[in-house]
Amino acid sequence: MSDPQRPRASLRTAVVWDVLEEALDRRVEATGKDRLDVLDTGGGSGNFAVPVARLGHRVTVVDPSPNALFALERRISEAGVADLVSGVQGDIHDLFDVVPRAGFDAVLCHGVLEYVDDPAEGVRNAVEALRPGGALSLLAAGLGGAVLARALAGHFTEALRALTDPAGRWGEGDPVPRRFTAEQLGAAVEAAGVEIGAVHGVRVFADLVPGVLVDTEPGAIDALNRLEAAAAELPAFHSVATQLHVLGEKRG
Repeated sequence: MSDPQRPRASLRTAVVWDVLEEALDRRVEATGKDRLDVLDTGGGSGNFAVPVARLGHRVTVVDPSPNALFALERRISEAGVADLVSGVQGDIHDLFDVVPRAGFDAVLCHGVLEYVDDPAEGVRNAVEALRPGGALSLLAAGLGGAVLARALAGHFTEALRALTDPAGRWGEGDPVPRRFTAEQLGAAVEAAGVEIGAVHGVRVFADLVPGVLVDTEPGAIDALNRLEAAAAELPAFHSVATQLHVLGEKRG
């Protein structure tokens, strides 16, 4: 299946979608099921829930925003997958007030850990929602990408602050409450009982390339997507990625 976001947004989702689709295929093969139960925590308006449902899987989206869930309802109706996607209001800390423990074959935790008070608890809850052998897809803001972006913009004091701040923030105006290194995310995932299969750098180059170049140069988006895919699994580029993606399986 093609990437769910086209064309510019594919630069943000292509790597994650490709590895997630492969992980779901592996779970189908391992479980013998035609249809998986997938939990999308913080899934918002369905950027991933809709394409996952189009693969034939059942998706439960948990999000604290009523507006996001309203947009989700509209989107799944337009996409023709309303029978496969359900939305419920809640968050990662109170997850088991709205969904069962060990009830899912795959859990997506994308863009959640940056905004919670206790990221380690968030990871543990995401893993507890998985059945043994289930797939965890974790996506969070990367520290190095923010440092590099501030430095290239000439904001050297802010770059240094982000580099040395425990939460990875460059100042009071920083809209992201927390950022992570690949080592921090990996340690949290392994401590929660997940065996890491792969770590990917996401948006290694995309946020640094002038938008006018991508929008006007023929073939630029496809070429940049290929470059992102080639660099994604190379550890040397994890330290400068805007986001980090960890994929793993819950130990049985």
